[in-house]
Amino acid sequence: QVQLVESGGGLVQPGGSLRLSCAASGITFGAYAMGWYRQAPGKQRELVATITSRGNTNYADSVKGRFTISRDNTKNTAYLQMNSLKPEDTAVYYCNADRLSSYWGQGTQVTVSS
Repeated sequence: QVQLVESGGGLVQPGGSLRLSCAASGITFGAYAMGWYRQAPGKQRELVATITSRGNTNYADSVKGRFTISRDNTKNTAYLQMNSLKPEDTAVYYCNADRLSSYWGQGTQVTVSS
């Protein structure tokens, strides 16, 4: 059974930082591309960042220079370091594992507000 469990969300002030984690089980983690997506109220889910099995990264323009995606294959965990957070970053953040099949976590809420 595949499980992706996100953690690390919460309430943070503008300009603050959060680190999201995605712990995976039931897959050969190192073989999967990992991604973070987000969905704000009333909006479609959008890509935030991805990292391939080889460590190549890709970011949405809106987060470039502020967010960093990484992975630790020894811990079966992907991370999203979010710095200089803005109110428009408020959303539910979802972890995705993608290879021949695609899997999603349950999401973690990030709220950026003063």
